[in-house]
Amino acid sequence: MSADPRAIEKTVDGLKVLIVEDQHDLAASIWDFLEHRGYEVDHAADGETGLARAIDGRFDAIVLDLGLPRLDGLALCRSLREAGRGVPVLMLTARDTLDDKLRGYAEGADDYMVKPFAMRELEARIRVLQRRGRDADAALQAGDLSYDPRSMLAARGGKSFALTRAQGQILLALMRNAPNVVSHAKLIEAVWSDGGGEAAALHTHVYELRVLLDRPFGHQMIQSVRGLGYRLMAAP
Repeated sequence: MSADPRAIEKTVDGLKVLIVEDQHDLAASIWDFLEHRGYEVDHAADGETGLARAIDGRFDAIVLDLGLPRLDGLALCRSLREAGRGVPVLMLTARDTLDDKLRGYAEGADDYMVKPFAMRELEARIRVLQRRGRDADAALQAGDLSYDPRSMLAARGGKSFALTRAQGQILLALMRNAPNVVSHAKLIEAVWSDGGGEAAALHTHVYELRVLLDRPFGHQMIQSVRGLGYRLMAAP
């Protein structure tokens, strides 16, 4: 018989995770597993409470159910991003269609897991999101666009924008390689190093980046190279 995963030596030092889940048994199972792995865990059973705690608290990651009472997961995630919070969000749902995933990404989710799932995979996804943050570089500049991966804040034209973890990883890859083309495969790897990414999800994240960083300005910096990938071109 395999060892109880909760008995494994703690490998995480105090990372704080908020679970927003209305299914009591599932929330308790996630809490128990993560706590035994060394995480600090908090829980909210409805969307309104979850949003308030997510905005007020300093969490390293949020595990967010899609179907919640009082405020659903999509609305919660959208409100969180509108409030300028870039904390990584791992969305949980029983809905497994591509359209459902793309809706979650469009509202600001960084990753997506379909129920039922293994607890060890859940933790692995959380750690991937966190590792990206810990490995962040110094702030980058390209023309009038800047990005600080430590705060996940981008700035252009005197305006500041809070990015999601996925958006930030895409922008980092584009800025590091500008003005060269970064392939779709490389960008997918930058966001989903565990191999769980899809081209359609990548395009959704890039679209949301363009809405933030390009649409309000005359020069479109994030350019699509048909059949290859994307590149970032600074304003002339």
